[in-house]
Amino acid sequence: MKLLAALVAFSLATASWTAAQAAAPIYGYKVVRAYPHDPGAFTEGLFLRGGFLYESTGLEGRSSIRKVALTTGKVVQQRDLPRLYFGEGIIDWDGKLIELTWQTQIGFTYDLKTFQPIGSFRYPGEGWALTRDDKRIIMSDGTAQLRFLDPVTLKETGRLTVTDEGRPVPNLNELEWIKGEVWANIWQTDRIARIDPKTGKVVGWIDLTGISAGAVPARDPPDVLNGIAYDAAKDRIFVTGKFWPKLYEIKLVRKAGR
Repeated sequence: MKLLAALVAFSLATASWTAAQAAAPIYGYKVVRAYPHDPGAFTEGLFLRGGFLYESTGLEGRSSIRKVALTTGKVVQQRDLPRLYFGEGIIDWDGKLIELTWQTQIGFTYDLKTFQPIGSFRYPGEGWALTRDDKRIIMSDGTAQLRFLDPVTLKETGRLTVTDEGRPVPNLNELEWIKGEVWANIWQTDRIARIDPKTGKVVGWIDLTGISAGAVPARDPPDVLNGIAYDAAKDRIFVTGKFWPKLYEIKLVRKAGR
């Protein structure tokens, strides 16, 4: 009887573990509308505030922070970084714009309205992307980890490893906070991971294969998908990529059987 009970308990535990590790659902997309986007922008960070897009671009000597009119793609405000820095992700907090750089282990803060510099901060490792919830700033560094930063001091307060079916998901890139989830571009793929910020588990995948077909010529550096922005007021999702001439508003479509 003890052996039978042990086998039953083992079977139940295995079933529970298997359910917990079940494959995350996969979503496709429908393009609602396409907007102009600067094809010279090596997009690193993107978010929407007050009806405008805020975008950061990368590459040494070409990095900038920008305020962009959504419907026309026109850059209405811009500040270029010194040639030393490769600009990365951006986010806003309490009237400031916060920016990472790639490998120089330094970030910058600016006045959100004027783009005038306010200060700088340090972090170890690489800087890739930023987003935020109501209490924290969330950072990616190209690994499978998300870092959490205090929004006032910009000091790290913790980390979380992102996993899918129990395996780490590396190359987390541009981030966006959407309805209680962290969405992350996966570098050099057409996929976006939907991440539970409490557990780090991927709760869904978005497959954007083909969204830029015919619109983006091959270039070097790569013209990959990178950039997610969310309009919470109108529940709109926008995506773009490096050197892409279009920014796309999309709706998710659940793939059959997934």
